Order: sequence, then C-alpha cells, then structure tokens
Amino acid sequence: MRRPEFTSSSSSPTDRRLSVLVRHLATSSPVMDSQTTVTFSPTSGFHGDSVFSHVVRAPEDPILGVTVAYNKDPSPVKLNLGVGAYRTEEGKPLVLNVVRKAEQMLVNDRSRVKEYLPIVGLAEFNKLSAKLIFGADSPAIRENRVTTVQCLSGTGSLRVGAEFLARHYHQRSIYIPQPTWGNHPKIFTLSGLSVKTYRYYDPATRGLNFQGLLEDLGSAPSGSIVLLHACAHNPTGVDPTLEQWEQIRQLMRSKALLPFFDSAYQGFASGSLDADAMSVRMFVADGGECFVAQSYAKNMGLYGERVGALSVVCKTADVASKVESQLKLVIRPMFSNPPIHGASIVATILKDRNTR
Repeated sequence: MRRPEFTSSSSSPTDRRLSVLVRHLATSSPVMDSQTTVTFSPTSGFHGDSVFSHVVRAPEDPILGVTVAYNKDPSPVKLNLGVGAYRTEEGKPLVLNVVRKAEQMLVNDRSRVKEYLPIVGLAEFNKLSAKLIFGADSPAIRENRVTTVQCLSGTGSLRVGAEFLARHYHQRSIYIPQPTWGNHPKIFTLSGLSVKTYRYYDPATRGLNFQGLLEDLGSAPSGSIVLLHACAHNPTGVDPTLEQWEQIRQLMRSKALLPFFDSAYQGFASGSLDADAMSVRMFVADGGECFVAQSYAKNMGLYGERVGALSVVCKTADVASKVESQLKLVIRPMFSNPPIHGASIVATILKDRNTR
C-alpha cells in the first residue's frame, strides 16, 4: 500500500508533523528470519538465575514497618503505636470534619478540572502556606523575598530543599539534632549533603541540652546548614523557650549558619498556629535567609494526600525569583508536578474561615 506523501511546502503545522511521522514510519526495521541466531548476555537472566539474585531483603522501616506488622496481626485487641495519626475512640482512622467539609465544597464546584498543576504547584496553596508560617503581615512576603513551591508533604519538601542546596550552596555540611526524626539523615545523605549532629536532648533532665547545643553550633564551620524543628521536636517534644531561640538565632547569624526549619506540627505544641511559628518568624524578622519545609499531614490529618511546601526566604526579590527558577529544575525530573487534590483541600480551609 502506498503511503500518503506530504511535501515540505505544506503550510499547515499539522501537515508538517504528519510528514515527519510518515518518514519515521517508512524506515523499516530489519526482519529476523528463522536462521538468525539469538545470543544472550551472561547477565540476561532469561535462562538461569535472576540478575537480581544478589539483592538481599531490606529490613522494614522502623516506623512504617510497625503498621505492616499491625495489618498482618489477626489479634482483635491490637493497637498500632507506629505512625502518629488521628484515630477514633475505636481506633479507626479519622478524617477531620473540616477536611470533609472542604472536600464537599470542592466536589460541588463543577468548574474544577484535573489539569496538570505548574511545576511549583497550586499558586493559592503556596501563597496561603507562606502566610501561615511567616504571618499574613510578613515584610518578607510583602517584599516578594519569599519563594514557595508545593512539594510532597514534609519529606518531599526537605528533599527538594536539600537537592537545591547540594547544587547551589557552598557548604555541604548539615547539622541535625541528636536525636531527630529517623528519616532526616537518609533524606540529606541521599541528596548529597554531609550529615553531622549537634547535641539537643538531655536524658538526665528529660529536657533540652541547651549548653551542648550552643557549643556544637558554635564549633560548626561558618556557613554550615542547621536543621531546626520549628516546634514539637520529633521525637522528644522538647522545644527551646523563646529566649533560648533568640540566643540560637544570634549565634547562628554571627557564624552565617543557614537555618533549615522542619515545620511538621504547627499548632500541635501550643495549640496556636502563630505561637508555633515564632521560631521561624524570629529568623525571618532579622532580614536573613532561611529554608522552611511545611507538612499538612499532621495538623490537617492529610497523611495520604502528601501535601507540603518548601519556602525559601531570600535577601531580595530578584534572588528569590532566581531560586524559584532553579527549584523548578529540581522538581521537574523528581515528580514533575505536585498533585492537586490535597493542596486544594488545604487552600479551601485556609482561605475560608467558615470551614474552620
């Protein structure tokens, strides 16, 4: 059968695309006859052992693995003490009423579509997330010195920030508290950063080892990155006082240490969204730069929606714009575009006081 021909003189873009497609299809692949001998490489695995037979079984995650064991246990009186998540009195998963209300509002909005979000995510969600952590009247927001991108919950926000720092920051060392959330070292190590620790918890007093913290950060090389839990430190629950936060801020700024806040529990420590953001706002108020990873898994119970944000506070609006352009280059090959549903739930709740 003769294929249709399209000449280069065709004025239609569609015709030109079809012409390219026809030329591509016209190139025949070599036909394999019955006499052709097929050879397999020693590692093909088609005949014999799998090429992955050397792979050993990895242990279950120490936190999420508890849920795996829980689901396998047939006991009717079992209790899951692994992942911290809202539960009913009967131990069943709980969806907050405000979340159900927001979801119903979204369902009733017939104008909503399922198109791809921009690489940086849902604009309204990003704007409201920045206001939630920095304050609605934040000068940094007003001066366009903040860039916020939607990420996959707290883990994704930390990873995107770490990948950016590994590519564009002059220091590769990040100091994390001892102890800290078990996923922190893995996230930063796999991003290409060198993980070090600073003293934080004192088992003897069951409180903050403030002197040890100051000594360790004081001896850290100038410019090092420092991970700080914004509030409700995981796993100890021990937070610095505002006076101690101010001393930490002064020390870090004097040594040009870069703060990277992990805000996974805003509202959990004091019951106030504003009070739990004071540590972050103190660092922003001095005009310096910092990173903030936010998660809505805990404070809105959106565990499976994977809703989070990474904000970078910069010295100028021009720098913030350039940082955002590079964050896009980190996100695009990682997850390309964040999901829309969870971010829409958060935006609906944050913008409409009637849903709270």
